[in-house]
Amino acid sequence: MVRIFNSLTRQKEEFKPMEEGKVKMYVCGPTVYNYIHIGNARPAIAFDTVRRYLEYKGYDVNYVSNFTDVDDKLIKASIELKEEVPAIADRFIDAFFEDTGALNVKRATEHPRVMDHMDDIIEFIKVLVDKGHAYESDGDVYFKTRSFDEYGKLSHQSVNDLKVGARIESGEKKEDPLDFVLWKQAKQGEIKWDSPWGEGRPGWHIECSVMARHHLGDTIDIHAGGQDLTFPHHENEIAQSECMTDATFSNYWMHNGYINIDNEKMSKSLGNFILVHDIIKEIDPNVLRFFMISVHYRNPINYNRELVEAAAAGLERIQSSYTQAKERMETSVGSGDDEVFKNLVDEKTASFERHMDDDFNTANAITVWHELATELNKYMRQATTDKAVLEVFVEAFDVFSEVLGVKLTQEKILLDEEVEALIEERNAARRDRDFERADEIRDMLKEQGIVLEDTKEGVRFRRG
Repeated sequence: MVRIFNSLTRQKEEFKPMEEGKVKMYVCGPTVYNYIHIGNARPAIAFDTVRRYLEYKGYDVNYVSNFTDVDDKLIKASIELKEEVPAIADRFIDAFFEDTGALNVKRATEHPRVMDHMDDIIEFIKVLVDKGHAYESDGDVYFKTRSFDEYGKLSHQSVNDLKVGARIESGEKKEDPLDFVLWKQAKQGEIKWDSPWGEGRPGWHIECSVMARHHLGDTIDIHAGGQDLTFPHHENEIAQSECMTDATFSNYWMHNGYINIDNEKMSKSLGNFILVHDIIKEIDPNVLRFFMISVHYRNPINYNRELVEAAAAGLERIQSSYTQAKERMETSVGSGDDEVFKNLVDEKTASFERHMDDDFNTANAITVWHELATELNKYMRQATTDKAVLEVFVEAFDVFSEVLGVKLTQEKILLDEEVEALIEERNAARRDRDFERADEIRDMLKEQGIVLEDTKEGVRFRRG
């Protein structure tokens, strides 16, 4: 029985999807104006792991995760780069797939984009206006927050408490400081669409409500995202969705904890804003994933190189045990008589599942994996080993690997300084007319996806 901590009720609940054997799951995706940072990577990894475990349990998971491809950040980037918004979005969507693919994050069943749902967004807003939950004000459309009696139920705040910190920003023409924008009137030179309220573009909150409804229906099983989205984004999603459909928007809400960098909150102002695109040039992305899931998804996680290196050592121990077992299988005889170790593997697998059933506790599941590796190493120290027993161990490792999304093959990732050293060695080989060695180095770098480029300053490289 899978139990989920529901942010809405603030307690663990038995997971009961609306349709037996099927799960409708929506995860808020990134705004694609730049490469994703490590904070974006955490929900991508955490909820990919949730999806993997639900699939392991036999569920058919319809997993939808959006791209916000039009908003203030993209418009600002468009002005700075003198490039059209769709072109910027396309480029960074490709980068997102490259970076998350390296982290072994499975692609969603659907990756909807805001620009592809503009008609749906306009129709959604029209219904809210017609039902008295929204109003037009000089080309902008606002949601009437107080029209939804349950506003604040996700963040567990009352409307009166929220009113204290609410204010009307310069240029806003809303009736109540708590109201939020559904449609923004276009400014000169901005990307825009025609609507009943004039040319403009959608507000951020409305986008996810529309895309979730379009792809999954009025009510979904699980809505997930970062803790920072709880308020106001997810709170606003609930309000506008439930006012529009008169139905529960999501039965379960899941939120992952924050990431700190060396015990400080990540921010551009502190200079500790880390892009995944840069991290995985220096750190094996498989290690980065293992590090991320070594902490329960709801808990905060502290990122620093020492902790990542400790995670790398732990993963290497697991990988080493797995590799040795597969090698030993080639010389072992399969009698299948040793039931003690087979039963032990069954017990560890059951323990792994118990922890994953308990709100997807990957931290404890990894502890079980380490315990299993210890028992496997103990078994392999015997004078003779049974092929059938080794197969049982290996199969359990494969299951844990698939559920957690952590690869068991050890892949050597060349660091930048190692690449520079190889380039220098290749240059020296060419000077010495040792073309065979020069070609070997070129092919080695090519296999690593490293492209050499001749420049006036000499040979440079980029990762292709």
